[in-house]
Amino acid sequence: MSDPTPRLPGPVRRLFARPSLSEARYVADILRTETVGGGLLLLGAVAALIWANSPWSGGYEALGRFVPWPGGERFHLDLSLATWAADGLLAIFFFVVGLELKREFVAGDLREPRRAVLPIIAAVGGMTMPAVIYVLINLGSGGDALRGWAIPTATDIAFALAVLAVIGSHLPPALRAFLLTLAVVDDLLAITIIAVFYTTHLEVLPLLGALVPIALFALLVRRGRTRWWLLVPLALLAWALVHASGVHATVAGVLLGFTVPVRPRPGESTGRAEHFEHVWRPLSAGVAVPIFAFFAAGVSLREGGLGAVLTDPVAIGVVAGLVVGKLVGVLGSTYLVARFTRAQLAEDLTWTDMLGLALLAGIGFTVSLLIGDLAFGAGSGRDAHVKAAVLIGSLTSAVLAALVLVRRNAVYRRLHEAETADADGDGIPDVYQRPGHA
Repeated sequence: MSDPTPRLPGPVRRLFARPSLSEARYVADILRTETVGGGLLLLGAVAALIWANSPWSGGYEALGRFVPWPGGERFHLDLSLATWAADGLLAIFFFVVGLELKREFVAGDLREPRRAVLPIIAAVGGMTMPAVIYVLINLGSGGDALRGWAIPTATDIAFALAVLAVIGSHLPPALRAFLLTLAVVDDLLAITIIAVFYTTHLEVLPLLGALVPIALFALLVRRGRTRWWLLVPLALLAWALVHASGVHATVAGVLLGFTVPVRPRPGESTGRAEHFEHVWRPLSAGVAVPIFAFFAAGVSLREGGLGAVLTDPVAIGVVAGLVVGKLVGVLGSTYLVARFTRAQLAEDLTWTDMLGLALLAGIGFTVSLLIGDLAFGAGSGRDAHVKAAVLIGSLTSAVLAALVLVRRNAVYRRLHEAETADADGDGIPDVYQRPGHA
């Protein structure tokens, strides 16, 4: 008996079927773009804010507190979903950061002191001034307020580069290079702060034990043994031991990233650090960071509203640190170095461009939320104020930076149009036909 159901010609496509290799590569390439990564980060934060302030906010809180492995207490792995996102998934983000850091120091701009001095000083100034402003505001607050001094010191590289990519179609490439270098140094300092100042207890044996899988990981990578079934178990073991030691587990990701060689071996077109970054960035930008943002940004503003947030000295210190501290620290330190030394800005950058960049550095989303969690603990009343302050400060910095850089982008666009104009249609830009042009 024949089947009366009509069928469309061609192969049957199943929902949620495994994508083809070309489709998987296409999706991965999309996730590597700064605008998409920043967009997913923003989407995760907005979804969390909406759910946390809806009538169903209890479900959001219950989801974050859910412990998928209650029996993991013996191994310090009885963690809630929110903690898994901060300690586990974010280690992937920091692994990519470690790869970027090593590549910049070995083969990038940071290997040349002459080119690196300004962004390095800008990063140091951009972390020092927000901390100073926060401390000054909270000196008389008492309690544990001063524990949050490092919250406004971080710059979210993914978010900042995404904003720059959206509004900066004609901005000089040197502006992006400066921001990237500044953010890389900023990440290195932030990692150091987390490891040194936010380690509440230290177990030496697990920390020493973590060196074994890290060393084996480094040995295999250097010898070209990069099969996932060899490297991933070692990385997971290193992460678990660092977590058990009391040092924040994301440091394991950075240490593993530092072990990957940067320079290509004979016969290779790219180094292993670049290859690993190419492979892992989609997972970091498309999964790890958005999920962390979803669990970290869900602050309820229904009880007390913004009034309660903006009367808390801790929240005021965070907002002022991100908006004012980053601006003064980055722009001021860069100007002083250029004024009193031989260091100079790139030829195609102006101080107005640097004003926009300094404001952009005040976007401190991902790492600021992480440090806030480490400083005050998840679920506390002050933790909610910190999250709201990070969101307010980052959004304010992004809007102010956009106002400055959109105007600068329009100026550069007009210059570009003037340089490429061809009124007589001879295929040669008019600027090259002016008298005296070489």
